[in-house]
Amino acid sequence: MNSTIILQQLVNGISLGSLYGLVAIGYTMVYGVIRLINFAHGDVMMVGMYFAFVGVAMMFLPWWAAFLLSMFATAIVGVLIDRIAYKPLRNASRISALITAIGVSFFLENLFLVVFGGVPKAFPVPSLFGGAINVNGVIFPNIAIITPIVAIVFLLMLLFVLYRTKYGMAMRALSLDMETVRIMGINVDLIISMVFAIGSLLAALGGVFWAMRYPAINPLIGIMPGLKAFAAAVLGGIGSVTGAAVGGFIIGISEILVVAFFPSLAGYKDAFAFLFLIFVLLFKPTGIMGEDLERGRF
Repeated sequence: MNSTIILQQLVNGISLGSLYGLVAIGYTMVYGVIRLINFAHGDVMMVGMYFAFVGVAMMFLPWWAAFLLSMFATAIVGVLIDRIAYKPLRNASRISALITAIGVSFFLENLFLVVFGGVPKAFPVPSLFGGAINVNGVIFPNIAIITPIVAIVFLLMLLFVLYRTKYGMAMRALSLDMETVRIMGINVDLIISMVFAIGSLLAALGGVFWAMRYPAINPLIGIMPGLKAFAAAVLGGIGSVTGAAVGGFIIGISEILVVAFFPSLAGYKDAFAFLFLIFVLLFKPTGIMGEDLERGRF
């Protein structure tokens, strides 16, 4: 295998990893604040895909308008999930909230199966994302160039919000001591809703790029990328936004490289992602950024 092929696989891996990172941020933010593994988050990503599909293919909106509509509509869905399903369980046991998250996941999958059917829908890919650039034999698909750039821009925007705004300060304080924050007069439910809105918005963004990368969507499409994004969040150190992004890149790149170096094992590529996670956690149980997690979340 020559350097051109290796570089090609790295390009593909970085693009895929940025998608996992976008979705993983939602997992890590929700866990960081209310200690809940939101297993419905992969399905929230699916919801974002369908909102974009409806906007482009059925409402005939410009792609950018449909994508923005998808992100904001999915953010509202995330807030509604919190208010309807999770808020009543704030003081319940964690297992109750976890079971509820699984129930929300099944509800979303079956709701979209009823509405859109189980037959995959062809997701329209705008021409901007469909081309490719050839640089000395290495193919850079437009989608592979744009996706990491967009992911990094949104990650920097999120870090700005978390570390340079009072709402971000409230989120970080909430992750450390919810009761003290409540006593200080901060609207805890509002901050938690903002966390769900941001996480869902980023999941929708990741879902839209996923749909353009694999342009056939169905109501169960969010399961596997959602699980891998969860693995990325744990690998990076769940509770750490930067760690989730790093974990996403590691999972994405390792998945692509395994397929490239061992093509006969391509059918097991999903298993390799989780085996890699187990291997890392054996030596560092809190994830890559676990030490920072102990001092402060996000």
